[in-house]
Amino acid sequence: MHGSRQDTNPEPSEQFNRRIARHQLHAYLNVYNSHTGQFMGTLGNVSCNGFMLLSPLPMMLGAEYDMQLHLPAANGEGVQVLPFRAVSRWCRPDLTPGHYDAGFSILDSAQIFASLAVALQRYFSFMHPVDA
Repeated sequence: MHGSRQDTNPEPSEQFNRRIARHQLHAYLNVYNSHTGQFMGTLGNVSCNGFMLLSPLPMMLGAEYDMQLHLPAANGEGVQVLPFRAVSRWCRPDLTPGHYDAGFSILDSAQIFASLAVALQRYFSFMHPVDA
């Protein structure tokens, strides 16, 4: 049809740009036990008050956990370790067999998590090249 656009969404490569490839994200959102260094799961959702953890193990309800998140250092070299304390509020089986979704409230480092939530929102947002 003349004068009609069937595809109104521009190609991402034409108008939008990402700072980091999305496939790298899983390497940065892993949560570890602060005492043992063992992997606990991956962040699913983050807010200034809490987060959802995707875990291979169920979490005990009401338990407090000392955790740490390993993030890329601001200078791009090495890893920045973000320690925090959280309490589990709920846990249920994930759609993936053998995995669980668990909700946590942040007991400390809430301001850091608020900043992380904003950074992740920017990370997953498409921006015009001049904004990147």
